[in-house]
Amino acid sequence: MLKIGIGSDHGGVEHKAYLKEELEKQGYTVIDYGTQAGVPADYPDVANTVCSAYLNGDFDLGILICGTGIGMSISANKIHGIRAAHVTDCFSARMAREHNHAQILCLGQRITGNALALEITNAFLNAQPQDGRHAMRVEKIMRLES
Repeated sequence: MLKIGIGSDHGGVEHKAYLKEELEKQGYTVIDYGTQAGVPADYPDVANTVCSAYLNGDFDLGILICGTGIGMSISANKIHGIRAAHVTDCFSARMAREHNHAQILCLGQRITGNALALEITNAFLNAQPQDGRHAMRVEKIMRLES
């Protein structure tokens, strides 16, 4: 079973708590990188913490949550070696993993309800990166960092 890293700013705390509980019920190990209710946090800082932990091999896939998911996505994608996808539907979540080999899912608490956020998360976690032309395209994406 995958080990999941999860983090949010104060705009995503409720989603983070809900997803953590539901994923643990499914048997996942979930590492919570904060923030906690009532504690303000800036999304670039949380994205940096979670993505750095991913790059260190502390977990298999990550989830970042803020109010819209946009700030987390922009911040995470600034980190060398990270492919983060801001997703609002299950099909895009699956494609982010299969075609783009995304390692980090970004969600918005203010735009996606709990039940849909869990469906999106499950679609992301259950998808597998595809090889062939998709792997070649991911290599091209990664070369854009240099």
